[in-house]
Amino acid sequence: MRDHLRLEVVTQTRRVLEVEAEEVQLPGTLGALGVLPGHTPLLTTLGIGELMYRSDHRESYLALQWGFAEVLPDRVTVLASIAEMPEEIDVATAERERDEAEVALKTAGAMEVKMITARLQMALTRIKVAERRNS
Repeated sequence: MRDHLRLEVVTQTRRVLEVEAEEVQLPGTLGALGVLPGHTPLLTTLGIGELMYRSDHRESYLALQWGFAEVLPDRVTVLASIAEMPEEIDVATAERERDEAEVALKTAGAMEVKMITARLQMALTRIKVAERRNS
């Protein structure tokens, strides 16, 4: 059995990441999903959150929004609507988006809450991932 996974993260417009990883954690729509080499094959939907991968015993993170993941014993392929590396995130913009979503939630109707909550969750994820690059 291999001791690494090939992790590839792509969006509709670009390849965001391609690395060898010892572990991958994905933000599944039903909760976090941890993947180690030799994992049982599966397909899963992704929500909004952090994708963490460990390479050379060092954790790295991406902000992820919606998509799918294919997990094989030696490979994880992520097809995401949005995937951002920490250095690509504009923290001031993410903080503004967070503030706008928090204000909008106060007056949102029932039909708007889900969409605004998703915007808020993505803004918070982007801020958290960007802060990790400085730690």
